[in-house]
Amino acid sequence: MPSLADHQSSEFVKLILMGDSKNGKTGSLASLVSGGYKLRILDFDNGLDVLRQFVLRGCPDKIGNVEFRTLRDTRKATPVGSVIDGVPRAFPDALKMLDRWKYSDVDLGVPAEWGGDTILVIDSLTFMSDAAYDFREPLTPRGAGGKPDGRAVYGDAQEAIVHVLATLTSASFRTNVVVISHVDYQENTDGTKKGYPRSIGQKLSPKIPTYFNNIFRYKRSSGKLVIETVASPMFDLANAKPFTMEKEYPIEAGLLTIFNHLKGAPVVIKSEPPKLTPDKITTVVRRS
Repeated sequence: MPSLADHQSSEFVKLILMGDSKNGKTGSLASLVSGGYKLRILDFDNGLDVLRQFVLRGCPDKIGNVEFRTLRDTRKATPVGSVIDGVPRAFPDALKMLDRWKYSDVDLGVPAEWGGDTILVIDSLTFMSDAAYDFREPLTPRGAGGKPDGRAVYGDAQEAIVHVLATLTSASFRTNVVVISHVDYQENTDGTKKGYPRSIGQKLSPKIPTYFNNIFRYKRSSGKLVIETVASPMFDLANAKPFTMEKEYPIEAGLLTIFNHLKGAPVVIKSEPPKLTPDKITTVVRRS
């Protein structure tokens, strides 16, 4: 019979980082790079420029530890608005990468077997959800008017996202996971408001936190960006180590500190934390 002392909770960290746009979520990943972690990023936002600058300033010798694949469907302008040019590929390509991180001349093996020194990053859940919708929309049967049932598209896309989250948070996925998300503010029946990870439709967002034991929020406090770890009336945050963690951490090194707490490791930063204002620019190869 397994003992609670042998529970795998400290072996792999699975968490959600949510916050409003431009609140430092992507850039804060640099502290994990400085701490020696290898990052593998599924980049749906095409917004890794700031992370690149922070890594180059704080730990340039470790920039090779960040591998990413940018996944965005190509769009074109038409008389009826912007539409996807060709067949949507971003979401199915992401599923292939989660099965085996392989494309062009890159082959990093199976993400579920990367181990404790590597972190799979979804940046962001919000735009991955949009990609799932765009992928499912042309596959949905058309009605009499030639248009798909919007409810069916939403349902299919939501189910696809749920399957991804269930896979990433399962015990068999033996790799650290960071899911970045924007915030969906919803009004409850009693008139109160709550913020949830933004995905597809209002029904899915409140269910997303059920897959994660660690949910943190990025916010501004006294003019500074911080990572919040304690729940509030508007945000149902979660923290697997509530007795050892502070209520807030500065974003410069906060994410690494949180990881070390959750893993039960000493809180040691192996390189100087990246500054908020980058001052060094170096050309690197960007894969797409």
